[in-house]
Amino acid sequence: MSWDFPVTGLVAQEATRRMPMPAIACFTRLSNVFPSLKPQVPSPASFAALSSVMTFAAQPATHDPRIAFILRLGRALHTSGYAADRLEEALGRSADQLGIEAQFFSTPTSIMASFGPQDDQRTFMIRVEPGESNLGKLAGVDKVTRDVLNRVITPLEGSARIDLIEAAPERYGPALQTLAFAIVSGGAARFLGGGWHEIVAGAAIGLVIGGLALLTRRRPTFGRVFELVAAFTASLLAATIANAGFPISVFLVTLAGVIVLIPGLTLTTAMRELSSRHLASGTARFMGALVLLLGITFGIAIGAKTAALAIGTPHSSAVIELPDWTLLISLLISPLGFTVLLKAEPRDVPWIIVAGIVAFTGAYAGSNALGAELGAFVGGLLTGIGSNWYARLTNRPSQITLVPGLLLLVPGSVGLRSLASLLDKNVMVGVESAFRMVLIAVSLVAGILIANVVSPRRQLMDGSLSGEWEAKSRGITSS
Repeated sequence: MSWDFPVTGLVAQEATRRMPMPAIACFTRLSNVFPSLKPQVPSPASFAALSSVMTFAAQPATHDPRIAFILRLGRALHTSGYAADRLEEALGRSADQLGIEAQFFSTPTSIMASFGPQDDQRTFMIRVEPGESNLGKLAGVDKVTRDVLNRVITPLEGSARIDLIEAAPERYGPALQTLAFAIVSGGAARFLGGGWHEIVAGAAIGLVIGGLALLTRRRPTFGRVFELVAAFTASLLAATIANAGFPISVFLVTLAGVIVLIPGLTLTTAMRELSSRHLASGTARFMGALVLLLGITFGIAIGAKTAALAIGTPHSSAVIELPDWTLLISLLISPLGFTVLLKAEPRDVPWIIVAGIVAFTGAYAGSNALGAELGAFVGGLLTGIGSNWYARLTNRPSQITLVPGLLLLVPGSVGLRSLASLLDKNVMVGVESAFRMVLIAVSLVAGILIANVVSPRRQLMDGSLSGEWEAKSRGITSS
């Protein structure tokens, strides 16, 4: 038996160095009798072979432009407001079309992507912040993805274009975004049953909240308490307006002022993720929305208490009802605010208006036939079917019309009423409102899921990769 492998010789030398003196003497005598026991010094050739192995192990795997593109695509879709089920589906289809074996896992704050066979995977973790809906960026990323998967451009070019989309300046300026808050709040006051006074007061408070929203970009730390501060401000202003002699319903105006902040769409998205078995993402998103609702409710309560101590308890007046045709005006004006807040392209305004009319009309008809809670099912079903046909006819993402339509149906205001009732110790009313919120969310999700079954969905990609283009996508030039 001979220790001829150089690493063994090194180990033997190290073992000898650590031996006590009597053991070293005994080992020396044995090595004189049996020369094969002597530790051998590795040859230069052996060191070169060992060095090449260690260098190979330390080097990262070859860079693959397809993987880089998929990772950028995942981040862009996540920050555009994609739900976990749709995000994982889009990334999975993209990987299949690009010829990569991959698995994906998405949560509201991270994406994990593993590439390669099960026993030899490369795993990436992307830390992201929950993104707001950005329909304009979503449309741009969707076009780049179709171009890559349909072999119009390479993944390397696709990655560069996604980087440009991410770095592009905002489509609408600060003044227009602030005005959009006022438009949406004024329209929400009408949808909630308010009169002219509530519409004017709600729009004014929305304008102030829009101004506060601009501060979150200059001071990122303020964004962590923005909803609480905004709710406090809206409640304080509503009480001040009422005490100034302007007859309004204080709670209705407060609710209209913070309607943009209420996470009704987040609650609906969470229920959709839970129903599609994305339990981790759905649970995290649902709890995040609940905590946000609690923060808004706490801000409203503190604002009302501060107003009562500073200027006295506000007098809430009865609402003067408006004719039904004013709802149509709200349906035509509110989508203009949605377009700006959702960062959609101006050419999508007519489609967003149509989506809002379809959603509201469907929910109104469904409420008359099935009740207010189950009526959301009809609205969600019609909005989902219409959005799928829009995507198929225009070859653009269905979210461009689906998200604005759902904003008119989501149960965020019901959840806020529930927490406010519990805060006022009206336990029965609060529990009943909470149950209504969950039921409306489930009805909406059921309508959307059934719409995906009964109406054709647009395919993100078509065709398959050829061997020549696959080589090109890897950065290999065919001879």
